[in-house]
Amino acid sequence: MSIGLIALLDDVAALAKAAAASLDDVAAQAVKAGAKAAGVVIDDTAVTPRYATGFSAARELPIIRRIALGSLKNKLIVLLPAALALSLVAPSAITPLLMIGGAYLCYEGVEKIYHALLPDAARAHEATLEPIALDAATFEDQKVAGAIKTDFILSAEIMAIALATVADADLLTQAVVLGTVGLGITLAVYGVVALIVKADDAGLVLARARTPPPAGSVIRFAGRLLVHGTTYLLKALGVLGTAAMIWVGGGIVLHGLEAYGLGGLAHAIHDAAAFAARLLPAAGPVVGWLVEAAGAGLFGIAVGLVAIPTMAYCVSPLWRLARSRLRPAKP
Repeated sequence: MSIGLIALLDDVAALAKAAAASLDDVAAQAVKAGAKAAGVVIDDTAVTPRYATGFSAARELPIIRRIALGSLKNKLIVLLPAALALSLVAPSAITPLLMIGGAYLCYEGVEKIYHALLPDAARAHEATLEPIALDAATFEDQKVAGAIKTDFILSAEIMAIALATVADADLLTQAVVLGTVGLGITLAVYGVVALIVKADDAGLVLARARTPPPAGSVIRFAGRLLVHGTTYLLKALGVLGTAAMIWVGGGIVLHGLEAYGLGGLAHAIHDAAAFAARLLPAAGPVVGWLVEAAGAGLFGIAVGLVAIPTMAYCVSPLWRLARSRLRPAKP
């Protein structure tokens, strides 16, 4: 074998090692970016099942599939190119856009609490908002369109968080990480949602099983438990989703303020978390996380309370005015 061929093989091996290292680095960054967006992912998982309620069992999975495809289009066709363009043209805009998205999550979360505590006042507030008309032929189309619209907002937050995590990487790495995060999170979220939505049907099948005792009794009991438990699970997910909206949104706004030199409150919450962790060293990381989440949640509630009248008296009237200006005059 010639020396030149050996050198060529050495070069190929070196390139292969470099490529493998690069792939490992991309995978690690994708995992890190996905973990950063975990709070929004929890919210997405908790919110989506309600869009499949009220339909026959045969339509539940097709509806979830339609929403999942819409979510993939949101992330990979619309948001990924937009995020890369933003990274190239205006990287300084990432932080304020994240903060706007975080404030919107706070608004959505606090509005749900507002609706639960003061339903009449909440309905009056909703009446002041400009409705977004959906060109849909059926009720199912409307539900799917509403779910995809909500997913777009959550997906935008996920992609923006992921982009902020790899802001210093080259464009190709950013594209691969964002694509990996978008695909992985969508498959995970809607896979879990499908399991949740069909859990009561699976429980019903088990509850009607004709297996003789003693195994049959256990199977039927498990089925009844699953049927009744799914209702409570959906309620618990709704509460968890609302909490996630508020603490994630509040945390995003806090970190954004910190980036602009207004980190006093964020530092105070961090110091309180560190102090609480020192008081209970056996459960230090958990206690510290709970204190930080509670601090971000309280701040998120404050942001949401400001956002509700802002939406009602500023954003919605401006949106209504813009729609009236852009709407073509009737002949």
